[in-house]
Amino acid sequence: MAAQIETTPVTLDALVKLRDLESRLEALGSVMVAYSGGVDSAFLAATAHRVLGARMLAVLADSPSLARRDMEQARAFAHSLAMPLEVVNTEELDRPEYARNDADRCFHCKDELFQTMEALGRKRGFERIAYGMNADDTRDFRPGQRAAQQHAVLAPLADAGMTKLDVRALAKAAGYPVWDRPAAPCLSSRVEYGRTVTREVLAQIEQGEESLRRLGFRELRVRHHGELARVEIARGELPRALNLEMMDAITAALKQAGFQYVTLDTTGFRSGSMNAVLPVEVLARRGA
Repeated sequence: MAAQIETTPVTLDALVKLRDLESRLEALGSVMVAYSGGVDSAFLAATAHRVLGARMLAVLADSPSLARRDMEQARAFAHSLAMPLEVVNTEELDRPEYARNDADRCFHCKDELFQTMEALGRKRGFERIAYGMNADDTRDFRPGQRAAQQHAVLAPLADAGMTKLDVRALAKAAGYPVWDRPAAPCLSSRVEYGRTVTREVLAQIEQGEESLRRLGFRELRVRHHGELARVEIARGELPRALNLEMMDAITAALKQAGFQYVTLDTTGFRSGSMNAVLPVEVLARRGA
């Protein structure tokens, strides 16, 4: 049984927020959108395209931390709307402060992205950059928000008060197939803090997760703990995993990806589970 994405019908409040978002985008005149293909950035980019037309540009960062599956889906959605799209290469793995994988890893990733977008904007005539932070994200531990603040990157969804439920409901009403797409943070988010992020590690995670999707699972993570793979599967899908035949298939798939040991996390999938080991004072910083 596939995990169900929570959503609600579009409310009057959500429509008011949408009008606010459209007004904010129109007032910008033109904008580049940091676009990953996830529901938040896809909805922001699609709305910017609807409001601004060719005066917007979706920018997709390509690096080893982006799964090829996510790249293909992002390209396909942009193509379906004839949305202006530019793919740029980012080199965050070449930054020692990113590769060492401490609690500020996401800051260095976003810093690299926004520097790259600023350079592109100077070439293409765009002065403003926006990204898909929603109102719920302000309550999470997200060091990338600090990079956005330092680069004066706009967060139109959050500024309009849009929550994740608002975004999903509005995307569904607009007919965007991304409306129920599970969250898909970068592959580096699966690596335990303190373990160096390398291309080989990321490729191992990507291969493992693709193997699990071929087994029929939809919402999942392969958490990298060195020789050990800790598999998280959404609670609604866990019953399919809890039999000997499927556990053998999961084990074989992860060993094929290069892991020596495989464990199935019976708590199930939860976003940001790697953050559980961070000190309280670090988590208290949230996006600061």
